[in-house]
Amino acid sequence: MDILSNLKPAKGSHNKIKRIGRGEGSGHGGTATRGENGQRSRSGAKFPAWFEGGQMPLQRRIPKRGFHSPFKIVNQVINLARLQKLVDDKKVQDGVINAVSLYKNGVISKAAAPFKILGFGELKAKLNIEAHFFSVSAKEKIESVGGTIKEIKA
Repeated sequence: MDILSNLKPAKGSHNKIKRIGRGEGSGHGGTATRGENGQRSRSGAKFPAWFEGGQMPLQRRIPKRGFHSPFKIVNQVINLARLQKLVDDKKVQDGVINAVSLYKNGVISKAAAPFKILGFGELKAKLNIEAHFFSVSAKEKIESVGGTIKEIKA
């Protein structure tokens, strides 16, 4: 009869762990499985994760193509459907939408970075929107409902 206190794992399912650096009696004494010579056998040996033993590193072997501008500005995009959802959830104060209100509601990730309003979705609420950029369809939909647009020059 098996009692909880007598239970053991199945035979062969658990291996004894290799205890390294615990003296000669452990069977791994002396060099402690590090080998005889070389930097990795010494204490304090450190390599970066991408070190390839002196071989030409991967990031230098691969051909480089094209140009990547360090000054590229990526706009955060917001659809009109998302703005309407904010209005429906009563998260818009006085119908004013700007960078601060969008950031507080989690619509954009950075309040200081430029953002663009796109025309996807329906807009029923009359809103005063301040943004860096607007698509043509977004402008038409906002103004057709009676809202106002203010472009921020950054």
